[in-house]
Amino acid sequence: MKIRRVVAGTGAGGKSQLFSDAAAPRSFEFDSVPGFAAALLWSTEAGDTVGRGVATDRSPQVGFVPAEGGTRLMFVTFPPDAVMMRADFDAAAFGAEFAARVPGLAETFEPEHPGMHTTDSIDYDVVLEGEITLELDDGVQVPLRRHDVVVQHGNRHAWRNPGDRPATMLFVLIGTPRKE
Repeated sequence: MKIRRVVAGTGAGGKSQLFSDAAAPRSFEFDSVPGFAAALLWSTEAGDTVGRGVATDRSPQVGFVPAEGGTRLMFVTFPPDAVMMRADFDAAAFGAEFAARVPGLAETFEPEHPGMHTTDSIDYDVVLEGEITLELDDGVQVPLRRHDVVVQHGNRHAWRNPGDRPATMLFVLIGTPRKE
């Protein structure tokens, strides 16, 4: 997944400035699952500021789930579910690669319920290409198409791609405290 990331802000002199224009530094395709790709494009932490000369890129060092007050911006491309149902699919290799490449998010997944996970965040999820299904823990399945938007409030869910084409989504996660 090649993604161009342009970062602009306000320079030291108070005028708009281009800080970078390059490939996103944390973008990859999975070796263990053909067609599965992810990119962490930008992150912020609680207390980050905007202003002259400020455009701190933490995305190469942070986990994929923000702490309270932080944000994460990412793309994920989901291959059809059939890719993971093939006889030669190596679940252990995928699990190890997922844990290494997507730290912070990988730990939220439930091994006994593949795909189900929960994060302490408000998520804005946008389908950019293809079709995908949002599955909730009560069994509700919501089919989604291009440009559909899901807003999630720390709920348990999974993404399913029952079709025959990949689906690409844009995710914005905002770290939020959980109220029990």
